[in-house]
Amino acid sequence: MNKLITILGPTATGKTALAAEVAYRLGGEIISADSRQVFRGMDVGTGKDLADYNVRGTAIPYHVIDICDPSEEYNAYRFMGDFLEAYNDIVSRGRVPIMCGGTGMYLDAVIRGYHLADAPVDETYRASLEAYSDEELTARLASYISLHNHTDTETRERLVRALEIQEFAQQHPEAYIHMPEMEHHVFGISFPREVIIARIENRLRRRLDEGMTAEVQSLLDNGVSAERLMKFGLEYRHVTRYLLGQCSQDEMFRDLFTDIRRFAKRQMTWFRRMERNGVPICWIDGSLPMEEKVDMVSEAI
Repeated sequence: MNKLITILGPTATGKTALAAEVAYRLGGEIISADSRQVFRGMDVGTGKDLADYNVRGTAIPYHVIDICDPSEEYNAYRFMGDFLEAYNDIVSRGRVPIMCGGTGMYLDAVIRGYHLADAPVDETYRASLEAYSDEELTARLASYISLHNHTDTETRERLVRALEIQEFAQQHPEAYIHMPEMEHHVFGISFPREVIIARIENRLRRRLDEGMTAEVQSLLDNGVSAERLMKFGLEYRHVTRYLLGQCSQDEMFRDLFTDIRRFAKRQMTWFRRMERNGVPICWIDGSLPMEEKVDMVSEAI
Protein backbone atom coordinates (compact mmCIF):
# COMPACT_ATOMS: atom_id res chain seq x y z
CA MET A 1 0.00 0.00 0.00
CA ASN A 2 1.41 3.40 -0.97
CA LYS A 3 1.97 6.09 1.63
CA LEU A 4 0.60 9.61 1.55
CA ILE A 5 2.20 12.23 3.77
CA THR A 6 -0.05 15.17 4.56
CA ILE A 7 1.11 18.45 6.06
CA LEU A 8 -1.69 20.74 7.15
CA GLY A 9 -2.30 23.64 9.47
CA PRO A 10 -3.93 27.05 9.63
CA THR A 11 -2.78 29.89 7.42
CA ALA A 12 0.65 31.47 7.98
CA THR A 13 2.18 28.48 9.76
CA GLY A 14 4.81 27.56 7.16
CA LYS A 15 3.25 24.46 5.63
CA THR A 16 4.79 24.87 2.19
CA ALA A 17 8.31 25.35 3.51
CA LEU A 18 8.07 22.23 5.67
CA ALA A 19 6.53 20.15 2.87
CA ALA A 20 9.32 21.19 0.51
CA GLU A 21 12.01 20.28 3.04
CA VAL A 22 10.38 16.89 3.65
CA ALA A 23 10.18 16.32 -0.10
CA TYR A 24 13.87 17.18 -0.42
CA ARG A 25 14.76 14.71 2.34
CA LEU A 26 12.55 11.85 1.16
CA GLY A 27 12.55 12.25 -2.62
CA GLY A 28 8.99 13.52 -2.75
CA GLU A 29 6.70 15.73 -4.76
CA ILE A 30 4.02 18.04 -3.42
CA ILE A 31 0.30 18.01 -4.22
CA SER A 32 -1.26 21.30 -3.18
CA ALA A 33 -4.59 21.14 -1.35
CA ASP A 34 -5.53 24.79 -1.59
CA SER A 35 -8.78 25.88 -3.20
CA ARG A 36 -7.35 29.13 -4.61
CA GLN A 37 -3.80 28.20 -5.62
CA VAL A 38 -5.25 26.29 -8.58
CA PHE A 39 -5.88 29.64 -10.31
CA ARG A 40 -3.36 31.23 -12.61
CA GLY A 41 -2.46 34.86 -11.96
CA MET A 42 -3.45 34.66 -8.31
CA ASP A 43 -0.02 34.29 -6.75
CA VAL A 44 0.58 36.84 -4.00
CA GLY A 45 -2.95 36.82 -2.60
CA THR A 46 -3.13 33.03 -2.40
CA GLY A 47 0.34 32.68 -0.87
CA LYS A 48 1.76 30.28 -3.44
CA ASP A 49 5.24 31.02 -2.08
CA LEU A 50 6.80 29.37 -5.12
CA ALA A 51 10.30 30.22 -3.89
CA ASP A 52 9.77 27.69 -1.08
CA TYR A 53 9.79 24.91 -3.67
CA ASN A 54 13.49 25.50 -4.27
CA VAL A 55 15.47 23.78 -1.52
CA ARG A 56 19.23 24.27 -1.58
CA GLY A 57 19.26 24.59 -5.34
CA THR A 58 16.88 21.70 -5.95
CA ALA A 59 13.49 22.41 -7.54
CA ILE A 60 10.82 20.40 -5.73
CA PRO A 61 8.08 19.33 -8.18
CA TYR A 62 4.58 20.51 -7.28
CA HIS A 63 1.11 19.70 -8.61
CA VAL A 64 -2.44 21.18 -8.64
CA ILE A 65 -1.16 24.75 -8.77
CA ASP A 66 -1.83 27.13 -11.70
CA ILE A 67 -4.10 24.68 -13.50
CA CYS A 68 -7.12 26.84 -14.37
CA ASP A 69 -8.18 30.42 -15.03
CA PRO A 70 -9.94 32.59 -12.43
CA SER A 71 -13.07 32.59 -14.61
CA GLU A 72 -13.45 28.81 -14.18
CA GLU A 73 -15.30 27.09 -11.37
CA TYR A 74 -13.30 24.73 -9.19
CA ASN A 75 -14.66 22.44 -6.51
CA ALA A 76 -13.85 19.43 -4.35
CA TYR A 77 -14.89 17.01 -7.08
CA ARG A 78 -12.42 18.52 -9.54
CA PHE A 79 -9.77 18.57 -6.86
CA MET A 80 -10.18 14.87 -6.17
CA GLY A 81 -9.73 14.11 -9.86
CA ASP A 82 -6.67 16.33 -10.11
CA PHE A 83 -5.26 14.89 -6.89
CA LEU A 84 -5.64 11.33 -8.16
CA GLU A 85 -3.96 12.15 -11.46
CA ALA A 86 -0.99 13.69 -9.65
CA TYR A 87 -0.85 11.00 -6.98
CA ASN A 88 -0.85 8.13 -9.49
CA ASP A 89 1.83 9.85 -11.54
CA ILE A 90 4.06 10.40 -8.50
CA VAL A 91 3.85 6.86 -7.14
CA SER A 92 4.29 5.37 -10.62
CA ARG A 93 7.72 7.00 -10.71
CA GLY A 94 8.69 5.73 -7.27
CA ARG A 95 8.47 9.15 -5.68
CA VAL A 96 6.82 10.05 -2.37
CA PRO A 97 3.53 12.00 -2.58
CA ILE A 98 3.13 14.81 -0.05
CA MET A 99 -0.19 16.63 0.18
CA CYS A 100 0.10 20.12 1.62
CA GLY A 101 -2.52 22.76 2.26
CA GLY A 102 -5.12 24.33 4.43
CA THR A 103 -8.42 23.76 2.61
CA GLY A 104 -10.10 21.45 5.08
CA MET A 105 -12.64 19.94 2.70
CA TYR A 106 -9.99 19.04 0.12
CA LEU A 107 -7.72 17.46 2.73
CA ASP A 108 -10.60 15.59 4.34
CA ALA A 109 -11.94 14.43 0.96
CA VAL A 110 -8.68 12.61 0.25
CA ILE A 111 -7.88 11.33 3.73
CA ARG A 112 -11.37 10.09 4.57
CA GLY A 113 -12.30 9.21 1.00
CA TYR A 114 -15.35 11.34 0.27
CA HIS A 115 -17.74 9.92 -2.29
CA LEU A 116 -18.28 12.83 -4.64
CA ALA A 117 -19.85 12.94 -8.07
CA ASP A 118 -19.98 15.61 -10.72
CA ALA A 119 -23.30 16.42 -12.34
CA PRO A 120 -24.55 18.38 -15.35
CA VAL A 121 -26.93 21.29 -14.83
CA ASP A 122 -30.51 20.00 -14.86
CA GLU A 123 -32.89 22.91 -15.43
CA THR A 124 -35.97 20.72 -15.04
CA TYR A 125 -34.82 19.52 -11.62
CA ARG A 126 -33.90 23.05 -10.59
CA ALA A 127 -37.35 24.28 -11.57
CA SER A 128 -38.91 21.59 -9.39
CA LEU A 129 -37.14 23.08 -6.34
CA GLU A 130 -38.35 26.66 -6.78
CA ALA A 131 -41.46 26.24 -4.62
CA TYR A 132 -39.46 25.06 -1.59
CA SER A 133 -37.93 27.26 1.08
CA ASP A 134 -34.22 27.22 1.91
CA GLU A 135 -35.00 25.40 5.15
CA GLU A 136 -36.88 22.67 3.29
CA LEU A 137 -34.07 22.28 0.76
CA THR A 138 -31.48 22.10 3.55
CA ALA A 139 -33.49 19.34 5.22
CA ARG A 140 -33.64 17.47 1.93
CA LEU A 141 -29.87 17.81 1.47
CA ALA A 142 -29.32 16.54 5.02
CA SER A 143 -31.25 13.40 4.08
CA TYR A 144 -28.63 12.70 1.40
CA ILE A 145 -25.42 13.65 3.19
CA SER A 146 -24.01 14.76 6.51
CA LEU A 147 -23.77 18.54 6.44
CA HIS A 148 -20.18 18.58 7.71
CA ASN A 149 -19.67 22.16 6.57
CA HIS A 150 -21.84 25.18 5.82
CA THR A 151 -20.49 25.86 2.32
CA ASP A 152 -23.30 24.01 0.53
CA THR A 153 -25.95 26.01 2.37
CA GLU A 154 -24.39 29.50 2.25
CA THR A 155 -26.62 30.62 -0.63
CA ARG A 156 -29.65 29.23 -2.40
CA GLU A 157 -27.57 28.82 -5.54
CA ARG A 158 -25.11 26.56 -3.71
CA LEU A 159 -27.92 24.70 -2.01
CA VAL A 160 -29.68 23.92 -5.29
CA ARG A 161 -26.39 22.84 -6.87
CA ALA A 162 -25.61 20.53 -3.95
CA LEU A 163 -29.03 18.90 -4.27
CA GLU A 164 -28.61 18.60 -8.04
CA ILE A 165 -25.31 16.76 -7.52
CA GLN A 166 -26.78 14.41 -4.94
CA GLU A 167 -29.81 13.62 -7.09
CA PHE A 168 -27.54 12.87 -10.05
CA ALA A 169 -25.25 10.73 -7.91
CA GLN A 170 -28.16 8.64 -6.67
CA GLN A 171 -29.03 7.78 -10.26
CA HIS A 172 -25.44 7.43 -11.53
CA PRO A 173 -23.29 5.71 -8.89
CA GLU A 174 -20.58 5.14 -11.51
CA ALA A 175 -19.94 8.90 -11.50
CA TYR A 176 -18.37 8.79 -8.05
CA ILE A 177 -14.64 9.29 -7.61
CA HIS A 178 -13.14 6.61 -5.39
CA MET A 179 -9.87 7.11 -3.54
CA PRO A 180 -7.47 4.15 -3.59
CA GLU A 181 -6.32 2.69 -0.29
CA MET A 182 -3.42 4.64 1.16
CA GLU A 183 -1.31 4.54 4.29
CA HIS A 184 -1.94 8.01 5.69
CA HIS A 185 0.57 9.96 7.77
CA VAL A 186 -0.92 13.31 8.74
CA PHE A 187 1.09 16.09 10.36
CA GLY A 188 -0.13 19.48 11.53
CA ILE A 189 1.88 22.59 12.31
CA SER A 190 0.81 24.34 15.49
CA PHE A 191 1.58 27.66 17.15
CA PRO A 192 -0.07 29.40 20.10
CA ARG A 193 -2.99 31.53 18.96
CA GLU A 194 -1.20 34.81 19.64
CA VAL A 195 1.79 33.70 17.57
CA ILE A 196 -0.43 32.80 14.62
CA ILE A 197 -2.05 36.24 14.83
CA ALA A 198 1.36 37.93 14.75
CA ARG A 199 2.44 35.75 11.82
CA ILE A 200 -0.76 36.59 9.94
CA GLU A 201 -0.18 40.32 10.43
CA ASN A 202 3.46 40.11 9.33
CA ARG A 203 2.60 38.05 6.28
CA LEU A 204 -0.24 40.37 5.29
CA ARG A 205 2.06 43.40 5.43
CA ARG A 206 4.65 41.51 3.39
CA ARG A 207 2.11 40.54 0.74
CA LEU A 208 0.98 44.11 0.39
CA ASP A 209 4.61 45.16 0.00
CA GLU A 210 5.10 42.42 -2.60
CA GLY A 211 2.36 43.79 -4.83
CA MET A 212 -0.90 42.13 -3.80
CA THR A 213 -2.89 45.25 -4.67
CA ALA A 214 -1.25 45.44 -8.10
CA GLU A 215 -2.04 41.75 -8.64
CA VAL A 216 -5.74 42.30 -8.01
CA GLN A 217 -5.72 45.37 -10.28
CA SER A 218 -4.09 43.27 -13.01
CA LEU A 219 -6.81 40.64 -12.70
CA LEU A 220 -9.46 43.33 -13.05
CA ASP A 221 -7.64 44.82 -16.03
CA ASN A 222 -7.51 41.40 -17.68
CA GLY A 223 -11.26 40.95 -17.55
CA VAL A 224 -11.91 39.15 -14.27
CA SER A 225 -15.00 40.84 -12.87
CA ALA A 226 -15.04 42.47 -9.46
CA GLU A 227 -17.99 40.26 -8.55
CA ARG A 228 -15.98 37.16 -9.43
CA LEU A 229 -12.92 38.31 -7.48
CA MET A 230 -14.99 39.01 -4.39
CA LYS A 231 -16.21 35.42 -4.43
CA PHE A 232 -12.63 34.29 -3.78
CA GLY A 233 -12.90 35.92 -0.37
CA LEU A 234 -10.25 37.25 2.00
CA GLU A 235 -7.52 39.16 0.13
CA TYR A 236 -9.41 39.35 -3.15
CA ARG A 237 -12.65 40.57 -1.61
CA HIS A 238 -11.10 43.34 0.46
CA VAL A 239 -8.50 44.53 -2.05
CA THR A 240 -11.18 44.66 -4.76
CA ARG A 241 -13.39 46.75 -2.49
CA TYR A 242 -10.47 49.11 -1.91
CA LEU A 243 -9.74 49.42 -5.63
CA LEU A 244 -13.42 50.18 -6.27
CA GLY A 245 -13.26 52.99 -3.73
CA GLN A 246 -15.57 51.25 -1.28
CA CYS A 247 -13.14 51.53 1.64
CA SER A 248 -9.89 53.23 2.58
CA GLN A 249 -6.52 51.49 2.64
CA ASP A 250 -6.54 51.44 6.43
CA GLU A 251 -10.06 49.99 6.47
CA MET A 252 -9.01 47.37 3.94
CA PHE A 253 -6.08 46.28 6.09
CA ARG A 254 -8.11 46.23 9.30
CA ASP A 255 -11.02 44.26 7.89
CA LEU A 256 -8.79 41.86 5.97
CA PHE A 257 -6.64 41.20 9.03
CA THR A 258 -9.79 40.43 11.02
CA ASP A 259 -11.15 38.09 8.35
CA ILE A 260 -7.89 36.16 8.02
CA ARG A 261 -7.78 35.64 11.80
CA ARG A 262 -11.32 34.29 11.68
CA PHE A 263 -10.39 32.08 8.73
CA ALA A 264 -7.46 30.58 10.67
CA LYS A 265 -9.82 29.82 13.55
CA ARG A 266 -12.25 28.07 11.18
CA GLN A 267 -9.39 26.03 9.76
CA MET A 268 -8.47 24.78 13.22
CA THR A 269 -12.12 23.96 13.89
CA TRP A 270 -12.13 21.83 10.73
CA PHE A 271 -8.90 20.03 11.67
CA ARG A 272 -10.24 19.25 15.15
CA ARG A 273 -13.38 17.84 13.51
CA MET A 274 -11.20 15.65 11.34
CA GLU A 275 -9.58 14.29 14.49
CA ARG A 276 -12.98 13.61 16.04
CA ASN A 277 -13.91 11.76 12.85
CA GLY A 278 -10.98 9.41 13.25
CA VAL A 279 -8.10 11.16 11.45
CA PRO A 280 -5.01 11.05 13.69
CA ILE A 281 -2.97 14.24 13.30
CA CYS A 282 0.56 14.43 14.69
CA TRP A 283 0.93 18.06 15.74
CA ILE A 284 4.39 19.58 15.38
CA ASP A 285 5.51 22.67 17.28
CA GLY A 286 6.00 25.26 14.56
CA SER A 287 8.68 27.08 16.56
CA LEU A 288 11.09 24.13 16.32
CA PRO A 289 14.06 24.44 13.96
CA MET A 290 13.23 23.22 10.45
CA GLU A 291 15.65 20.30 10.70
CA GLU A 292 13.90 19.00 13.82
CA LYS A 293 10.48 19.25 12.18
CA VAL A 294 11.71 17.33 9.16
CA ASP A 295 13.26 14.72 11.47
CA MET A 296 9.90 14.26 13.22
CA VAL A 297 8.12 13.61 9.93
CA SER A 298 10.85 11.31 8.61
CA GLU A 299 11.06 9.25 11.78
CA ALA A 300 7.28 8.93 12.11
CA ILE A 301 6.88 7.30 8.70
